Amino acid sequence: MTTVTTRTVEYPADNLTMIGYLALPAGAERRPAVLIGPEGTGLSDVERRRAEALAELGYVALAFDLHGGRYLDDPEEMLARCMPLLADPDRMRGIGHAALNVLRAESRADPDRTAAVGYGTGGAVALELGRDGVDLRAIGTVNALTTGRPGEAARIRCPVWAGVGSEDPIMPPVQREAFTAEMQAAGVDWRLVVYGGALHAFHHPSVDHTVRPGVGYHPRHAQRAWRDIVALLAECLPVTD
Repeated sequence: MTTVTTRTVEYPADNLTMIGYLALPAGAERRPAVLIGPEGTGLSDVERRRAEALAELGYVALAFDLHGGRYLDDPEEMLARCMPLLADPDRMRGIGHAALNVLRAESRADPDRTAAVGYGTGGAVALELGRDGVDLRAIGTVNALTTGRPGEAARIRCPVWAGVGSEDPIMPPVQREAFTAEMQAAGVDWRLVVYGGALHAFHHPSVDHTVRPGVGYHPRHAQRAWRDIVALLAECLPVTD
């Protein structure tokens, strides 16, 4: 197993002090870099372990923060913060740009070879970076079939991969159709994978706090979605020795 070095990084965004989690692969050379966005509840050990897994594959990975170092395990508190955020593309872009600047400033990261992946609200942030015209090699999202302001998807400069559960009530078929119509009209190289029987946040292991109805872990599809994201990165942002 590749030796991975990790550390927390503090940076300002959205009028908060964010606390991200940076994972570095072994060696001293520059490597392609990946931004990882969390679900609306915020940065957790799930995203930290994924950053470490990407570092083991040779990427510099930064799991970014949404809530100033907090994990919002109360569904009502989480919605009160995330719903206004999701309705404000400029705020999402501000959060994304702040994290991306930290990642690209890391000496081990190749600033010209970056990708953004995210889950739920973190995936929406990744998409907004694309709609803002950021030079990314790939965007991968799970549970984040958000649509943007008219015409701005044409500024996406890389392939977009999206995954969603077939039984996700938060991302129902009408939302899938709106998202794919936006991507297609913009001429984006897009893919959508629907995981049969999966609910919202199916990638996220069960937690011991109250969750909203329609949210549930699906271990088999969680593994498949992770493999699909890794395959996307291997295709669009390969690690070369």
